[in-house]
Amino acid sequence: MALASTPAIRMTRHLDQLWRQSVTPLAFAGFALAALTVGAVCAPLMRLTSPDRAVAQRRTRHLVRLTCRGFLATLRHARLIDYRVSGVERLAAGGRLLLANHPTLIDALFLLAFTPNANCIVKGPLARHPVTAGVIRAAGFITNRRPRATLRAACRALADGQSLIVFPEGTRSTPGRPVRLRRGGAAIAVTSQAVITPVRIDCRPSTLTKGEPWYRVPPRRLAFRIEVGPPIPPGMPVQAAPRTIGDLTQHLEAYFNRPHKG
Repeated sequence: MALASTPAIRMTRHLDQLWRQSVTPLAFAGFALAALTVGAVCAPLMRLTSPDRAVAQRRTRHLVRLTCRGFLATLRHARLIDYRVSGVERLAAGGRLLLANHPTLIDALFLLAFTPNANCIVKGPLARHPVTAGVIRAAGFITNRRPRATLRAACRALADGQSLIVFPEGTRSTPGRPVRLRRGGAAIAVTSQAVITPVRIDCRPSTLTKGEPWYRVPPRRLAFRIEVGPPIPPGMPVQAAPRTIGDLTQHLEAYFNRPHKG
């Protein structure tokens, strides 16, 4: 019986991969269209109908949140991905510094989808890309062109009650290697004295990594696990949460390199 079903199982898997190969370009095209629409059409309208720039940015971020949630739901419905988010309620508090590892191209979408009034630090090329430049500018996201200016902007955003998304690796993770963090995330935490909310992201099979083309479809559907960890408040004893930049970076590296539960 098992032998008889093997060809059928193989055929089903093959058809599933063909389906995902055909739908993936449509999904990325849809995301590009949504980003362009928010940045070029919706955001300018919000600016015109808002009393000031800050209100317009909050409204744009809310629209970004809804767009990301809708996009992820579409990917799940199309059987391109599946995902599970644990501790999502921890993302609701404002003024938190969200530090996450960065295994795939679409990690930021999960955090933007589930975090109210989320700001984030983005790379300069994204802020200049024709697809994403408009929405990044309208949402008031912070670019990392100048480290000191970025640090000041990050501290202002956190003091204003915004949640700030940072990928302290500075780039996407290297598959099969330990997470290695730069000191920028810890520098923001120590300078701002903001509460840290650590987020661990796992994707199986590994794909959408740095240097890997988005159109290379893996043999099975992507399964994301997002674990939102307990907050690390400022002022805790050094033994529990180191407060120097170097020690905090090592503390966070150890956290991100722990095996995932389950």
